[in-house]
Amino acid sequence: MKNLLFIGDVVGQIGCNFLQSRLCGIKQKFAVDITVINGENSAQGNGITPASADFLINAGADIITTGNHVFRRKEIYPVLDSSDCVLRPANFPKGAAHGKGVCIFDMGSFSAAVINLMGTVYMDPLDNPFTIADELLSGIRTPNIFIDFHAEATSEKKAMGHYLAGRVTGVFGTHTHVQTADEAILGGHTAYITDTGMTGVEHSCLGVEIKPAVDRLRFRVPTKFKEAEGDCFLCGVVVSFDEKCGKAHSIERFIVR
Repeated sequence: MKNLLFIGDVVGQIGCNFLQSRLCGIKQKFAVDITVINGENSAQGNGITPASADFLINAGADIITTGNHVFRRKEIYPVLDSSDCVLRPANFPKGAAHGKGVCIFDMGSFSAAVINLMGTVYMDPLDNPFTIADELLSGIRTPNIFIDFHAEATSEKKAMGHYLAGRVTGVFGTHTHVQTADEAILGGHTAYITDTGMTGVEHSCLGVEIKPAVDRLRFRVPTKFKEAEGDCFLCGVVVSFDEKCGKAHSIERFIVR
């Protein structure tokens, strides 16, 4: 039996620092074999940069997933093109995006695939994530397959979880930054949660200061967001799985403050 740790969207430098201070203890507590972290908001001012990606890897991430903010900072493009462990959603239109959406992580005695996909309901009109999932799964040989589904709509995430039940080891929702309480094993095989949550300042609006977020929604005018300051929390899930057949046996969500 092996354990995979998945941590939701890390927000800004304060979120990165908190992650660094807690990750070693979490990995020891859960006897973690593989760590996957969503880092698309890890840079100061949104997006991901080479510096924030390096910070997450040095803190203990094996694989970094992203989402709709991945191309916001142009300096990350060479990293996406050269790195095997920093992913962007695989369903960006072919030929138009830097990087790749799949990582095969070799652990010696076993391997695991991590796929990054993005939803299209209330999001950018990318290629159909269900179709792309089918195409990618047809070429993956390891039974241990985990998907970061970066999506807005709960319905789309739920549908993806059920669509892939029995075919992948885990489907983890990201993007909304609010951890859901619906973790489950679908089809007796696939670990699922609608949203893993975030890592950053807890008393905030998804990691940014509250007043600018309220003003933008209240007055409908452009507002500059600023990362919040204060006490942080870290949200994630741990999945125990049989590396020989890719079957998830348990999923446990947690919050560390």
